[in-house]
Amino acid sequence: MNEKMKSTQLAVIGGGPGGYPAAFLAAGLGMEVTLIDMELNPGGVCLYRGCIPSKALLHVAKVITEARHASNWGIKFSEPQIDIDKLREWKDGVVKKLTGGLGQLSRQRKINYVQGRGSFINPQTLKIQNKKGDELLAFNHAILATGSRPAKAPGLQLESPHILDSTSALDLPGISKTMLVIGGGYIGLELGTVYAALGTRVSVVEMTSGLMPGVDRDLVSVLSKRVEKIFDSVMLNTKVVEMKEDKDGIRVRFEGTEIKEPEQVFEKVLVCVGRQPNSNDLGLENTRVELDSHGFININAQRLTAERSIYAIGDVAGEPMLAHKATHEGRVVAEVIRGRGVAFDPRAIPAVVFTDPEIAWCGLTETQAKQENRQVKVARFPWTASGRATTLDRNDGVTKLIIDPETERILGMGIVGTGAGELISEGVLAVEMGATASDIELCIHPHPTLSETIMESAEVFFGQSTHLYRPKRG
Repeated sequence: MNEKMKSTQLAVIGGGPGGYPAAFLAAGLGMEVTLIDMELNPGGVCLYRGCIPSKALLHVAKVITEARHASNWGIKFSEPQIDIDKLREWKDGVVKKLTGGLGQLSRQRKINYVQGRGSFINPQTLKIQNKKGDELLAFNHAILATGSRPAKAPGLQLESPHILDSTSALDLPGISKTMLVIGGGYIGLELGTVYAALGTRVSVVEMTSGLMPGVDRDLVSVLSKRVEKIFDSVMLNTKVVEMKEDKDGIRVRFEGTEIKEPEQVFEKVLVCVGRQPNSNDLGLENTRVELDSHGFININAQRLTAERSIYAIGDVAGEPMLAHKATHEGRVVAEVIRGRGVAFDPRAIPAVVFTDPEIAWCGLTETQAKQENRQVKVARFPWTASGRATTLDRNDGVTKLIIDPETERILGMGIVGTGAGELISEGVLAVEMGATASDIELCIHPHPTLSETIMESAEVFFGQSTHLYRPKRG
């Protein structure tokens, strides 16, 4: 342990999409900032082992899928020859470029970046473990942005190179002949899409009655129809009860009302049953920071914990576990520490599932409205009536608005279709600004674009859609 203790105004533990934006803004507001992370540069799970590498691979999957789809238009390509080493090198190059850029930005902002692991000795002091040895760091304020990690399936722990999680799957260990994805949520479906495009016969098993539990069913139904075409099988209302090592991979035993083969062997098994917060081994017992029953850190609207010197943001501080939510929380905390009277109080946090087709939503969903017995009007515009979707040969989409029947304010938006993630921000703006259906209807959207489906959804509400005959009732 170094005898001399260093000090900083703000210590940020975790350099992911919550931590580094908080550190960058705090430095811009004039604070002395120390950013602590295990990696060589900032970026966190999102950049190193999550959002960015997965989207790089999903882009590859999209190119392969579109090349095969082109036969519908009279253009035929030969089957792609996949160089897995080159593909892995390209994906890693994307990560290296972006994380290296963040390292440069950190230095430009005069942030003290420390590669190591931080834990609390007391509410004002951190112990940082790194290659140089343990160091002590005194701070005035600290932000916990330690993120999350893949959860393990209860009762199914089996150490085997044939069993992957979302992290190891992104390392592209190879293109297996068969793969079972345990979990029909967004991570499993995204990674399953990648491997299916690369040539693996992918099967998905989900305990509930439908894929993407919790997401509006009419959006998921569009995705489900396509998933059934690209995956070898989708087993709903089914659970994995046993996994055993087999000479050909992993022997899996299933239980469920709809299962046809109770035992199957897969070369690889990808476990995607959610994520859990990284709230352990942080020395929180040496502070007054409190955890809930799921391991998330309890915070208030300003992201302050029960310890007045410590804040928490991102995945470690609760749902939704989204990178952009963490970023905005981090920026709020930087302003709070600087003395500004702000709080994290969004009306709409967008979510995007980068499958094919994509699903995106924000604000109030139709499912939530039903659960809360809220009276809403739902205006849907099917992409079968979209000129742009037809030119793309991708009419498998729907855009819908959730509207307050009294005020006609936009309460939420849901989209399923190619590029849905690029369209949802208009819905976020509408909800946050309190826009009405007529505001959306009267905004001229460029033609022919998929964004027109948002305008035409508003026109549907008034029974005046140009390309869909659906008169308003009453």
